[in-house]
Amino acid sequence: MLTAQVSKLWVLLALTVISLFLAFSVGAIPLPVWEILRQQATDLQHTVFFEIRAPRVLLAAGVGAMLGLSGACLQGLFRNPLADPTLIGVSAGAALGAIAMIVLGDLIDLPAGWAAYAVPLAAVAGALLVTSFLYGFAAWFGQFSIVTLLLVGIAVNALSTVGIGAFEYLSDDRQLRNLVFWMMGSFGRAGWDTVIPALLVMSAAGILLIRQGRQLDLLQLGEAEAAHLGINVGRLKRVVILMSAVAVGAGVALSGIIGFVGLIVPHLVRLMIGPLHRYLLAGSLLLGAGLMVLADLLARTVIVPAELPVSLVTSALGAPFFLWLIARMRRR
Repeated sequence: MLTAQVSKLWVLLALTVISLFLAFSVGAIPLPVWEILRQQATDLQHTVFFEIRAPRVLLAAGVGAMLGLSGACLQGLFRNPLADPTLIGVSAGAALGAIAMIVLGDLIDLPAGWAAYAVPLAAVAGALLVTSFLYGFAAWFGQFSIVTLLLVGIAVNALSTVGIGAFEYLSDDRQLRNLVFWMMGSFGRAGWDTVIPALLVMSAAGILLIRQGRQLDLLQLGEAEAAHLGINVGRLKRVVILMSAVAVGAGVALSGIIGFVGLIVPHLVRLMIGPLHRYLLAGSLLLGAGLMVLADLLARTVIVPAELPVSLVTSALGAPFFLWLIARMRRR
């Protein structure tokens, strides 16, 4: 059984590598990857590959990996198959911070070197603010309750929607176009100056989440049973929630809101590999990266030279799966 699970992880890794190769190669300008790596390509192909396509593809892979991994961790923590990273309001908080900077950024006299980081930093600040609020509210009741967390997440999502609507009302035409484009999700703004810090942050958060696999397996027995087996349940909740917030916040800061990936990827991996989190988390990371890279590839090639918002692609794939999942749960 364990050999079969490991072999399936290798298959997912191979599929992810293939999706990366396709994404590097295919686009408005086809790129011969092997010739570029051997320094045999033209200057134009070299520039397009290293300055435009490589940061975009790597950002898509990183965001997809973190959404898939965070979704698997949150579903295990909440023991709820419909949980995903948007459940606790982190994505909505990041969106509100970014949109506030888009609308109000002209009023802030930022140094020229900081302009490229303004919206991503505002999004991360929004995600961290939501996470701090969740901790503070849970601490106010004297315990880190999952039920309290879910209810507060619903309230935060609602309040963020109100704030986003207010900023849409206050924005001018140029800001509104930027705002709507950002809300629909895109990797078109990727550049090394922002992608490298984001990937470092997401990698650190992802490593800490991957290490929680065994504890999440024991948590499925129940909180009391897991505590009797030596699991610090409170610490596990804090690590999963905080690292999910950091990973998703860093990704949303650059890509905008992308739905359904954190929901459908863990279910697909669970059907392929099984429920053990030590394999489920790694599989969700790999499949999330591969699916997001392919979704972005489709978004930027289906109507060349224009491109679709990547959230339209993920939603078109995720919504039918979500309906199938609901029907499957009802049959049970």
